[in-house]
Amino acid sequence: MAEAGSAHLAAAEEKRSEGSSSESVSPGTTISRVKLLDTTVDTFLQKLVAAGSYQRFTDCYKRFYQLQPEMTQRIYDRFITQLEASVREEISEIKKEGNLEAVLNSLDKIVEEGKDCTEPAWRPSGIPEKDLCSTMAPYFLQQRDTLRCHVQKQEAKNRELADAILAGRRQLEEMQLQIQARQQAWQALHGEQRELVAILREPE
Repeated sequence: MAEAGSAHLAAAEEKRSEGSSSESVSPGTTISRVKLLDTTVDTFLQKLVAAGSYQRFTDCYKRFYQLQPEMTQRIYDRFITQLEASVREEISEIKKEGNLEAVLNSLDKIVEEGKDCTEPAWRPSGIPEKDLCSTMAPYFLQQRDTLRCHVQKQEAKNRELADAILAGRRQLEEMQLQIQARQQAWQALHGEQRELVAILREPE
């Protein structure tokens, strides 16, 4: 029955190798990171199954294997099947919760777009202060320019308002002068009228 377990393992590995060879790509072709992740999971499962071979399984349960070899084989097959299904289900949940496929596809897109870039990619220098300064300085400089532009616009508006206020004050001063002049002219006219009335009332 140990030979049957080995044959089962060999058949499973042969099936996986056939699947991977059928999906192989020619050299120089870029493989998506989602595909690399799936391949990594498949490789991990192959090594996991190889590590938990039927021989090792029977070594752990020798007495049961000696009494029930066929039952041991069925238990092992069921264990391997459920183990693979559980690992794949767990990986699928992680991919779904972390939105890994969209993230990895986005990363592939960024890398593909970066191939046409002639400038060298940014790399950390090993000095955190320098890296932080080189990364944050452009942002802060942009923010400074933006704030400076807003300040200049606000200052221009303030100057316009100040000019308008000064112009209004000048108009008020001119109006006050005109009122004073008219008041003085009216008072002078009123005085002349009184003098004229007094002259007319004098006896002959």
